[in-house]
Amino acid sequence: MSENNTTGTTPEPLLKVSGLVKHFPIKKGMLQRQVGAVKAVDGIDFEVLPGETLGVVGESGCGKSTMGRLITRLLEPTGGTIEFEGVDVSHLGVAKMRPLRRDIQMIFQDPYGSLNPRHTVGSIVSAPFKLQGVEPEGGVRQEVQRLLGLVGLNPEHYNRYPHEFSGGQRQRIGIARALALKPKLVVADEPVSALDVSIQAQVVNLLDDLQQELGLTYVIIAHDLSVIRHVSDRIAVMYLGKIVELADRKSLYESPMHPYTKALMSAVPVPDPRRRGVKSERILLTGDVPSPIAPPPGCRFHTRCWKATAVCKTDEPPLLELRPGQRVACHHPENAEGLTVPVARESVEVSITKTASSSGTEAPDGAAVADAPEAKDEAGTPKE
Repeated sequence: MSENNTTGTTPEPLLKVSGLVKHFPIKKGMLQRQVGAVKAVDGIDFEVLPGETLGVVGESGCGKSTMGRLITRLLEPTGGTIEFEGVDVSHLGVAKMRPLRRDIQMIFQDPYGSLNPRHTVGSIVSAPFKLQGVEPEGGVRQEVQRLLGLVGLNPEHYNRYPHEFSGGQRQRIGIARALALKPKLVVADEPVSALDVSIQAQVVNLLDDLQQELGLTYVIIAHDLSVIRHVSDRIAVMYLGKIVELADRKSLYESPMHPYTKALMSAVPVPDPRRRGVKSERILLTGDVPSPIAPPPGCRFHTRCWKATAVCKTDEPPLLELRPGQRVACHHPENAEGLTVPVARESVEVSITKTASSSGTEAPDGAAVADAPEAKDEAGTPKE
């Protein structure tokens, strides 16, 4: 986790993503005609500042890993822009992307599948130098051994093969390979999910130490909310290809505003023995995640949300900054007493208050203010 900026000025973002889209075509028949598309990432916007750690969380299938591969240009985006240090890299060719590979690297989720079993550790970690034509000071072997020591491995492991290492050691090899060219941005895709719990903390602390030592910028993708809380400065919550909430770590964990974020936070166990036996509020979401082939209209979470109303089914909520540094895409946000929340369909502002009646009241401008806890259908009858 990076240190807070104490100068009072906001630096230019290292990475800026605007309207990023990735649709995977579905083709059928002998002529392979496109009959649909999997909307893995469907229009997301965020920025990452130098030295910052942005955590990305969400359920499996929400598009986190696809987003990570897009910003490292391992996948070609369908639409939108990706700017790195002010340069649009969205559709650069292989030759023009090659120099940028030194500055943008990725740590993969599976430490077993991401290392070639036929190559030695020395060959794996030195591959970036050969591909980029870089001759490090002191020679490749000396630099590789230095990198192995940096990530907590023995330099004498240079001639060993991946099958001779444990899962945690293999992930350290992957980290050493990613750091070989001294990158500015590292995207870590579930870096500890395939590891034993006892090893996860070691790898997380290693990433934290390397950031402080080398001045790295991280985008860390994970589904473990405890890991994300430990390493992140800001956190983006994704649902079905969209970012539904983006906030700093403290605001998100202490006062989540999107119902989906609140449901995720309610599932995190509290490691406090003093609260043993105290019944905590656990939100159980009903129904399955809709298919990314045909996402529901309006708010994509409305099919599972306990606060959904008619406007949620027709109008997609924009990602708006409702509190300083906290952006939410929701018509009826949580913890929003006293805030003014624009409703897309009516183009008016509705104040969310605790005193709103369950059947809805008329606001001075004629807009209906619905009570958040009880969802209703179009006819105004409570849903089951």
